[in-house]
Amino acid sequence: MDQNEFSLIAGEHAVALHMHALKFTRDEDEAKDLVQDTLVKGVRFCANFDRGTNVKGWLYVIMRNTFINDYHKAQKRQTIIGQEEELSSPNLLKSSTQNASVSTFMMEDIRKAMASVPETYSYPFRRYFEGYKYEEISQELGIPLGTVKTHIHQARSLLKKYLKNYRDGAGD
Repeated sequence: MDQNEFSLIAGEHAVALHMHALKFTRDEDEAKDLVQDTLVKGVRFCANFDRGTNVKGWLYVIMRNTFINDYHKAQKRQTIIGQEEELSSPNLLKSSTQNASVSTFMMEDIRKAMASVPETYSYPFRRYFEGYKYEEISQELGIPLGTVKTHIHQARSLLKKYLKNYRDGAGD
């Protein structure tokens, strides 16, 4: 099924999706955003849809997963913001200045480490790090779920080897 054909079929379910999104978000604007994200992902991954199965059900699963992923991302952001507010004391200025230079070196080392990992492993790892589920990565790349997990594991192993000095305390 091509994207145009799928978007026409998916569009027929937009009203029902919106009602379902309202149950998740309890906010009109957020529900509209969730429906839009769901339809975009549905069209993007329509090649993975099995013709003859329930389009509406498939879109509901995408919506649920999108909502859960967005919720987790928002929770992480709130945690980070909360930690930053707790650490905003003027007494930490000297420490933060020193830490900025160390962080610059660490970020450069992390960038080099990621560059050393083959693209076959690094791309699935980056997508997972961005919050995508294994299944979403598998669908996007068109490879088996087990292969995605293996590639992510391989990327982690290579990064651990490359960044070993930080784990052992030598990077401090």
